[in-house]
Amino acid sequence: MSRPEPSSLPAPSLIIRPGHPDFLELPWSDSVVTWKSPRLLSLPKGISRHEVRFLAYADSIYVVKELPMRAARREYEVLSALTAGDRKDTLCVHPVGLVEHRHEDPHAEASAALITKYLDFSFSYRELLEGAGFGARRSQMLDAFAGLLVELHVAGCFWGDCSLSNVLYRFDAQAVDTIMVDAETAYLRDTLSDGQREEDLAIMIHNVAGDMADIAASQGLSIDGADLWLGQDIAKRYRGLWSELARVESIKPEESYRITERIRRLNELGFSIKEIDLVPAASGNRLRVSVKPGGRNHHAQRLRELTGIETSEWQARQLLSDLYYHQAKASSSGSTSKAIAAIQWRVTALEPMLLRLSAIPGISDAIQGYCDLLHHRYLKSVEADSDLGTEAVLADWLASGCPAYRP
Repeated sequence: MSRPEPSSLPAPSLIIRPGHPDFLELPWSDSVVTWKSPRLLSLPKGISRHEVRFLAYADSIYVVKELPMRAARREYEVLSALTAGDRKDTLCVHPVGLVEHRHEDPHAEASAALITKYLDFSFSYRELLEGAGFGARRSQMLDAFAGLLVELHVAGCFWGDCSLSNVLYRFDAQAVDTIMVDAETAYLRDTLSDGQREEDLAIMIHNVAGDMADIAASQGLSIDGADLWLGQDIAKRYRGLWSELARVESIKPEESYRITERIRRLNELGFSIKEIDLVPAASGNRLRVSVKPGGRNHHAQRLRELTGIETSEWQARQLLSDLYYHQAKASSSGSTSKAIAAIQWRVTALEPMLLRLSAIPGISDAIQGYCDLLHHRYLKSVEADSDLGTEAVLADWLASGCPAYRP
């Protein structure tokens, strides 16, 4: 169907969330394929069935994706719900706006557009799988992928199209982080049934096999050379993690310490806790304990509370370890206030080092660079059988080519 003259179309309507540009200067009546805006950026992107463009503004980069109106509305609503209220820390891209009535046919590919905020330092699965060192990162990626699917299911989100290409990846200290980026087939419920979760897993297994077959083909390999079982591996990790979260324990009244142990275990997995249910068992002399988990952001929340610093989960773990290291040194010298020690750490240790790292060519993500430097400090301290300071290992880390840091 040919596009009618602009005058015969209703003016496109925009819904924009506060705190962002109004985007009114963009030619929304035209497909993004034809845009000539000076704001357009050329950035790496994964495979997508829709047209995607990147826009540069003073304070942020935004992503515009064209898609049919119904799919755009659903994706905007799901992403909005996943970034608000009790679900606000779910790992997904943040919606910024929805543009509708761009075409007389609401089913046309360019009839609507979704605007999201660009996720800094992220990359596609092809960059991860085809990059150097993926072998060492494989298990981290699979754990993160399984954790993301668990987190979405805990939030009551049925994805419906979970695949490697619908996820963004970024390095998170010595781990890999996964972020949901495509939600046009998703829907939300208060809770998901076991059948709904298993259906989502089955879709994921099928899609991931297709992703891996595409990777093999791009490398000139036969289908026998593709890692078609990758999705099965993710599903196995998912089920183990879900079992840990959903487990109901039976304890005696005098065993309340086991509740603390359970919370600590889930916190170690990265999950915050929303509620703890204590229900008398049928026997009358025991309690049934079940936990309602929140998002995978326990350590990030703790770091934010102590210092006001916003990071991803594994970066927060690394930075908290450094903070506790400095707190221990401060306590040994007579200062016992953890609040004061946290402020001193941020002002005297973290921020000066972040400024230095930001000035080094090739280091665009100073916090990730600092986390990699801390890991290098740990390895060198073990090697020397002595506690080496951050300053003492900085020169060696730089001379060694900034091990583990990915530009």
